[in-house]
Amino acid sequence: MAVIKFNFLSQVLGLQQNVTIIIPTFSFADLMSGRDEVYVPGMKFQTLYLLHGGAGDDSDWVNFTSVVRYADANKLAVVMPAGNNSFYTDMAHGGAYFTYVSEEIPKVCRTIFPLSDRREDNFVAGLSMGAYGAMSLAIKRPDMFSAAVCLSGAAFSVEDVLARAKQEASAEEGQPRRRIPMPRMNDIFGDLSKLPGSENDIYHIAKKNVEEGKGLPKFFFACGDKDFALEGVRKAKNYLSDLGYDVFYEEVPGYGHEWDFWDLYIRKAIYEWLPIRRSAIYPDE
Repeated sequence: MAVIKFNFLSQVLGLQQNVTIIIPTFSFADLMSGRDEVYVPGMKFQTLYLLHGGAGDDSDWVNFTSVVRYADANKLAVVMPAGNNSFYTDMAHGGAYFTYVSEEIPKVCRTIFPLSDRREDNFVAGLSMGAYGAMSLAIKRPDMFSAAVCLSGAAFSVEDVLARAKQEASAEEGQPRRRIPMPRMNDIFGDLSKLPGSENDIYHIAKKNVEEGKGLPKFFFACGDKDFALEGVRKAKNYLSDLGYDVFYEEVPGYGHEWDFWDLYIRKAIYEWLPIRRSAIYPDE
C-alpha cells in the first residue's frame, strides 16, 4: 500500500494544509486473480473520507489504528484531512472547514490520485468531533456520499448547542484557562439565535432532505455503553430512523471514548458495513 502525507496551499483556508491518504496496491494474490493487468491507466478506487476527533490531526487514524491494513486489503482509498477543532463547519470565527472538506479536498485529491467521483463509491466516517463532521457532510451533501459511519458522536441539535453554550458561560466565570482550549459554540456557529433553520441546523436539513425527496445516505452509528457521547448518538439514531433514513446502530458493552473501540469499529465498517467492492474500478467495466 501507499501511505502518503502531502501538503498543499488551501485556497479555501488560506493556509498550507496536511492531508494523509492511503492508496491501495496489489498483492501476490491480486496479481493471480485472473486479470492480465491490475495496474491500468484510468482505474479508480472507492474512497472513504475519514475524519479525526477533537485535538487530533490527519495522522491520528494511521497512528492509532490498523486502518492502513484494512483499507489495503479491501482496495479502498482513504482520505484523512486535518479539521483543526472546527467540527468540520464553516466557522463563524475561523476557517471554512465544511467547504474545505466537502469541496476543495475531493477536488484536489481526485486531481492527484485515482479516486472515483461517483456517489456510490464515496463514503464518510469519523470519531467524536469527526462523527459530527461525518453526519453533517452526509446530510448536507447527500449527492456526494452514499453512506456515513459515526463512531462515538453525532451532529448537535439546536438544543444541544444552546445547552453547551450555557455550560461554557457558567464554567468560564472565575475559572482558569482550560488545559486544552476548544472553540466555543458561538465561535463555531456565530449568533446562536439564528441557528434554528440555518445551514448548521443539521437536524432541520435532514428533515428537509426527506421532504424534498432527495437520495438519502445510509447511516451506521456505534458507541460504547460507557462513552459520555452515548446519549447524543442515541438521539441522532432515533431522529434519523423516525424520518425514514436507513440506520444501523450498535451499542457496545464495556467501551468508552477510546482508540480500541474506534479501531475495532472502523474495521467492522470497512469489512462488514460499507458497500465495498474490494477491487479497483477499471475503465472497461
